[in-house]
Amino acid sequence: FAEVYSAIKQGYVEPVEDKKMITNAISGMLSNLDPHSTYLDADAFKDLQVGTQGEFGGLGIEVGMEDGLVKVVSPIEDTPAYRAGIKSGDLIFKLDETPVKGLTLSDAVKKMRGKPKTPIKLSIIRKGETKPIEVTLIREVIKVQSVKSKQVEPGYGWVRVTQFQENTVAELAKHVAALYKDGNKLNGLVLDLRNDPGGLLNGAIGVSAAFLPPDVTVVSTNGRSEDAKQDFKARPQDYLRGNKEDPLKNIPVEAKKVPMIVLVNGGSASASEIVAGALQDHKRAIIVGTQTFGKGSVQSVLPLPGNTAIKLTTARYYTPEGRSIQAKGITPDIVVEENANGSSPGMRVREADLDRHLNNDRDKEAAKQEAKPQAKPAKKGKDDAEEELPQRLEYASKSDYQFQQALNLLKGLQILQNKAQ
Repeated sequence: FAEVYSAIKQGYVEPVEDKKMITNAISGMLSNLDPHSTYLDADAFKDLQVGTQGEFGGLGIEVGMEDGLVKVVSPIEDTPAYRAGIKSGDLIFKLDETPVKGLTLSDAVKKMRGKPKTPIKLSIIRKGETKPIEVTLIREVIKVQSVKSKQVEPGYGWVRVTQFQENTVAELAKHVAALYKDGNKLNGLVLDLRNDPGGLLNGAIGVSAAFLPPDVTVVSTNGRSEDAKQDFKARPQDYLRGNKEDPLKNIPVEAKKVPMIVLVNGGSASASEIVAGALQDHKRAIIVGTQTFGKGSVQSVLPLPGNTAIKLTTARYYTPEGRSIQAKGITPDIVVEENANGSSPGMRVREADLDRHLNNDRDKEAAKQEAKPQAKPAKKGKDDAEEELPQRLEYASKSDYQFQQALNLLKGLQILQNKAQ
């Protein structure tokens, strides 16, 4: 390292500042480890801190890097990217007139963020399209509503978590309590985690704890350091930060036993996979949808002088039964594709598709495993209309095929329960 440093200082065609050389060296060391380890300059570190609080300026895309291009993990609901039809798996190769090749992920994210009401043009490669797509988006202050809910039919509720943030557990408690308001009885509940890119670990623990018995294991982590070896349970000290009042006290006890289905897809990553895995292992819910993203690694943010930081992968996540999520994801109990004809719109990118992804240490062949559907939908005849879901899916609507199948399953369980009684 010292020899290279000296050669650059003495022989490079133009003078290079020491700070820039050291920063680039740190960035290079981290970016070659895995897709999620990165150097955060002062702006990126500030953006990270603001983003977890639910408000920031930008486009609303969860992204990673693949072969030097920005790869969309998932567009965030109700954002410019979502409304423009940006899809999971899209490859961004140019930002305005700046090629993405050669940029770090931090640099690319910095270019996508900016002052509200300013435009940026994305040049995109999309599977199935013969030509690149150009989309101009207008930046907004992204205010992510992390929890949404509604009573879809008498006796059946829907709760959607779009992202796991500081306020997610408290918001979930409010929404679940509202579904039981005025003595309303629920026969079934759908927890919708589709296209949820994840977020804060304590949010995932709290959401899981809302539906699990007290003190059962939600997730464990394991890494090389002692700090990375932890077991997190469904208890307030594991999901609350500081001396806060436990918001889950306001959830009716019936929520612990209501029949549940968790909806997932290839855009469900990280914290959403922790919740799905915990509820699946404890047999608290039926998981429905398609194979999840497979991000089962823990990133620790280590502050550095000058308001900078590094984000370093320090551990892997494990479900209560000891399954590793990394590069594999959560396999649904019942596979239901996104469309009635058995197809999924767009291209789904998963952790195992990312360059330099961390291997699954408990299943070396897991990297690109796909769940096998239990039953394929019947093929439609020529006279049948083959409706594709719109680019912007209206969650929990009549056109939401996966949700409708989940709702039908809950109704079937209710019929069986009534007969058993």
